[in-house]
Amino acid sequence: MVTSGSSTPKNRLVRWWESLTPLSRFLAIAFAAPLAVLNAWAFAQIFGYFESLLVTVLVASLLAFLLNYPTSWLETQGVNREIAASFVFLVALLLVLALGVTLLPLVIAQAQQLVARLPEWFDSGRRQLVMLDNKIEDMGWPMSLDALIAQINDRLKDQLQAIASTTVNLTLNLAVFTVTKLLDVLLTVISTFYLLQHGQEVWRSIIEWLPAPIQKPFSNTLRLSFQNYFIGQLILATCMASGLISLFVLLLKVPFGLLFGLTIGAMALVPFGGSVGIGLVTLLVALQDIGLALQVLAVALILQQIVENLVAPRVLGSVTGLNPFWVFIAILTGARVGGLLGVVVAVPTAVVIKEALVVARQVKQERDMAQNIFVDFEQKNAEVQGFRSSEFE
Repeated sequence: MVTSGSSTPKNRLVRWWESLTPLSRFLAIAFAAPLAVLNAWAFAQIFGYFESLLVTVLVASLLAFLLNYPTSWLETQGVNREIAASFVFLVALLLVLALGVTLLPLVIAQAQQLVARLPEWFDSGRRQLVMLDNKIEDMGWPMSLDALIAQINDRLKDQLQAIASTTVNLTLNLAVFTVTKLLDVLLTVISTFYLLQHGQEVWRSIIEWLPAPIQKPFSNTLRLSFQNYFIGQLILATCMASGLISLFVLLLKVPFGLLFGLTIGAMALVPFGGSVGIGLVTLLVALQDIGLALQVLAVALILQQIVENLVAPRVLGSVTGLNPFWVFIAILTGARVGGLLGVVVAVPTAVVIKEALVVARQVKQERDMAQNIFVDFEQKNAEVQGFRSSEFE
């Protein structure tokens, strides 16, 4: 008689766990938790030792993954894979160089001007608060803005100046970093080009190490999760940046509109980043003109809602399928583990984990159902055998 899978190591482990008392289970978890933390620490140390190599490979993989989308489209039009990959790579490289030559100098210039004018903007913001405080006092309302004014004079001014200076320094140091890390940049570019041409072979060689039943589902889930997320965020960020730059510069005449629009668009690459960018830009503009800041806030929020609720869903549908709470937790975890790069890959990685857990739960439910059916069949078979034996007697 064929036995069920009750003798497998997995089922023996389940029976062992169910046989433990609650205190024994607690002690087992208590002993296992430090081991898990130790393994995580060891992984972090290994990642830190090979960080440069891992970052190069990961960035090249992400770039090749994004460029694979137009490359695959050209393949469907009958273009050879190598020719399509070379064409897409050259076009992307030319676009990056064109943006670096034309747009980057303007952004750096506006950032420098913003830092130079920040003291003047702080004084303007303090005067506006003083005027508002006087109006509140004239109206007889039981509230005062003296503490807020003192806070701006004592702390907020220094903090915002430090943030702006750090931003400008990071922007200026980008060119120095590019020169000093020229080898890493070249390796990233070369790796991107290679993966764009031969990424499918590399990916198949990695997937072959997984069990055969989950190779194809895992590959499809990973591809769709990263593709939907990154393309969705790129569409969202591009629409936000281009729309806000047009509205800030042409319609509202916002000072440093190019810098502010690009800042919000760049922060929109990360979930919740666009809202944070809108808040920061509104705060900076409010220091000079509260009325203009309200207009900036209204225009930015309206455009954000249009892009998030009309543009992105029509192009890709549901981007992540994750609850916003888990998106936030994934971003915090990614920032803690891998810094900026961890933030970038946190959400699609969380989507893959979620899909894997869903599939594992479905497989377990199907296995339990099959096992219950087998047990019922054995019971009925035993009853029939017993009935026949009684008739024979």
